[in-house]
Amino acid sequence: MIGKILKKCFGYIRVSTAKQGQGVSLQEQKEAIIRFAERNGIEIVRWFEERETAAKRGRPVFNQMLKLLKGGDATGIVIHKIDRSARNLRDWADLGELIDAGVDVYFANESLDLHSRGGRLSADIQAVVAADFIRNLKEEARKGFDGRVRQGLYPLPAPIGYLDQGKAKPKSPDPKKAPLVNKAFELYATRRYNIDTLGDELFALGLRNKNGSKLSRNGISVMLNNPFYIALIRVKKTGETFPGLHLPIVKPAVFKQVQAILRQKAVTVTSHHQFQFRRLLTCKRCGYSLIGERQKGHVYYRCHTHECAGVTIREESVSEQIRNQLSPLQFTEADMAYVQQRITAIRQDWITQHDKQINAWRLSLKATEERLNRLTDAYLDKAIDLELFAHKKNQLLLEKRTHEHNIDQAKSNPQIAGDNLSEFLELAGSAYLRHEMAIPEEKRDLLKNLTSNLTVDGKNVGVELQFPFHLVAEHHFLSHGAPYRDRPRTEALLDTLIMRLVEILSKDGRFGLDNNSKAA
Repeated sequence: MIGKILKKCFGYIRVSTAKQGQGVSLQEQKEAIIRFAERNGIEIVRWFEERETAAKRGRPVFNQMLKLLKGGDATGIVIHKIDRSARNLRDWADLGELIDAGVDVYFANESLDLHSRGGRLSADIQAVVAADFIRNLKEEARKGFDGRVRQGLYPLPAPIGYLDQGKAKPKSPDPKKAPLVNKAFELYATRRYNIDTLGDELFALGLRNKNGSKLSRNGISVMLNNPFYIALIRVKKTGETFPGLHLPIVKPAVFKQVQAILRQKAVTVTSHHQFQFRRLLTCKRCGYSLIGERQKGHVYYRCHTHECAGVTIREESVSEQIRNQLSPLQFTEADMAYVQQRITAIRQDWITQHDKQINAWRLSLKATEERLNRLTDAYLDKAIDLELFAHKKNQLLLEKRTHEHNIDQAKSNPQIAGDNLSEFLELAGSAYLRHEMAIPEEKRDLLKNLTSNLTVDGKNVGVELQFPFHLVAEHHFLSHGAPYRDRPRTEALLDTLIMRLVEILSKDGRFGLDNNSKAA
């Protein structure tokens, strides 16, 4: 050891992650630098310790140290190895500027004279090799990530509602949080909640984030937009979507409904007045929506186009006309008893229909898979660009997942179509009474499920019932056109209604309805 201290330098030690910092690497680097300093007459006046990767710029401790060196707080710096200082060429260039300015840069593990041409060239080569190592590491990591995703595995931490099961294993639903996540989607699909009120409701139900706190607005938004919950994996960076091996915890129909609501809210200006029929009434003449206004204690809906300036109707009149036109959606107690009796009889022969239904869904699934293959071929042949390919692929994967869900549900419950028929008839046969007893927001939800169009022509409101609710309404008019006591005629009409619904159900077990129809 040299007796006289010749130089005052900083010591810089680094590991790539905080986890690595808990091991022995930092201490080993420090000891190596201390030994180097003792041999070469260097005093370490300050230590700089960092737990950040050197692959990219922006290390706060490293930048602070460079600033102090430029200010003359030390004559040089001692680093364990070149790859501890920089694994990107920009940081290496910054060190090069310091060397050119006369600052001494030492590497405890390499004997290099950076003030000589040969030593500088050798260091430059090692810096380039270190940068290339990082580029290769990133490429291999990306290959590994892409490979896992294409296998249906998600190599990142499980989103809320799922649990990690280790490497190369699918995530599994969290028995405590998965039902609450599913509840979040179902609640939002009712349109009665926004992000804030949904967050409060979920917190009251017991859903917490990984820190045990209430979910943030961004956290809820990310959750509602994530197709992972219907067993699809979307790569955020590329926008690509792949089928996952994990079990879904949200029904595809509910997820699709939530996406439609989110898209609508993204382009809709928030209304200050929550009128009962807001955005539900359209002018029959021009097709534009009527705008609600409050005047003299009453709510009016007015068309603001120039050609239809006179089209105005009071809310009470709208309510009364809708009420009258929904009146056919009701069964008598005798009608409902007969319907349930017929459904019980139909269930005994439902297995045949059940098998036909599964075969129909399998054919639809096969057709969707073929469309996916043709879409991929079109992309590989450069017939479509990446953006269109990703958009169409996402749509087809959601369609594919819907078919798979329907098949799985039908297999697990052979009577599901019969259950849906019973639930639909119960809803349709009591829709009028539900509307009468509902609060305004519930009436809005019910109208969205029952009707496909509400048009205003002068002072008249036209109500167009969604398919197949109009079949129940037609039955009402036919049966009530006969003498009330003519039960055989009424029962014959109910039989016709049920068989038409069974025919429809054999093709689409959900009648084309979303889950809110059952919950309305």
